[in-house]
Amino acid sequence: MKALGIILAGGNSSRIQSLSDKRAISAMGVGCSYRSIDFVLSNMTNSNIHTVAVLSQYNARSLNEHLNSSKWWNFGRKQGGLFLFTPTVTADNSWWYRGTADAMWQNIDFLKKRHEPYVIIASGDCIYKMDYNDVLDYHIAKQSDITVVCAKMPQGDDPKRFGLVKLDMDGKITDFEEKPMISTSDVVSTGIYVIRRRMLIELLEQCNEEGRYNFVTDILIRQKGLKKIYGYMMDGYWSNIASVESYYKTNMDFLKREVRDYFFHQEPQIYSKSYDLPPAKYNVGSQVRNSLIASGCIINSTVENSVLFKKVFVGNNSVIKNSIILNGAYIGDNVRVENCIVESGETLLSGSSYIGEDDIKIVAERRNRYEARQ
Repeated sequence: MKALGIILAGGNSSRIQSLSDKRAISAMGVGCSYRSIDFVLSNMTNSNIHTVAVLSQYNARSLNEHLNSSKWWNFGRKQGGLFLFTPTVTADNSWWYRGTADAMWQNIDFLKKRHEPYVIIASGDCIYKMDYNDVLDYHIAKQSDITVVCAKMPQGDDPKRFGLVKLDMDGKITDFEEKPMISTSDVVSTGIYVIRRRMLIELLEQCNEEGRYNFVTDILIRQKGLKKIYGYMMDGYWSNIASVESYYKTNMDFLKREVRDYFFHQEPQIYSKSYDLPPAKYNVGSQVRNSLIASGCIINSTVENSVLFKKVFVGNNSVIKNSIILNGAYIGDNVRVENCIVESGETLLSGSSYIGEDDIKIVAERRNRYEARQ
């Protein structure tokens, strides 16, 4: 592959509410046994990109632990590898990353020391499959300076969450609005970009000299009339999970057979860190319908249209419906959970009820399991 990869995984969003209190958005669980960042990492390795840098910052401990070995995504090579960069205090700089462009500029030595002619920039909070070679071929054929991967806006989503673009008949971007109040297009930027490495270095240095720090507003939009910027339309499933509604919907999508087949049964594969856990155990009295149950779970009652992550315990005579239960949650006896996202490690006391009526309810009471039993 003639490109190296940069994954932007340092940001946070108030739209994800308390779900980011424990972890970065890129470390959010998806599809029962995966993290959000697994999808872009898998796309990188499946596209034969051998060198990938992950730029993390906000609440990064869980993400850093997940990335403690590159072998799960097959980056453990003599040439290349998986690099994790967090903000570092030096004699010349003590800033945290002030934006996406600043995050790359603070690690510009990494870019300068590489030899690949192109860079694939992607965010860590999107769920999709893509061969980046196809985008690179398009970029070269169009003689583009910057190529933006685009997709149709997910149905029912909020346009204020995205950058909206307009393309001409040749695929050139004629207009780019970042998170507009009023939607003027149904084509969104997916946060995936292709650019020559040397050009990226020049633009990042120019941004820093001018005190500008955001890749979209300070490079893409400002350079729209000066550089040839093309859009590449993506086919297939794409979702950004950086809001409670989209996170819930994305996980519920994995209950659809066609979505599961697309990600888990069709090549290329999606890879993740493997845990040595026993298979899920279904005791007498359990009834499970149209649900994903991860390894290490123990089920004693009814689970319907739900996604349960690793090591979840569900007690007797309880009902879990249309919900996401994150790692290690303990559901007591006679508990009802419906239209909820239960935070990891939570303890729901016996006889309690949690029902999201108009919106998805986040259950994050920070109750210690052992204290609750006293």
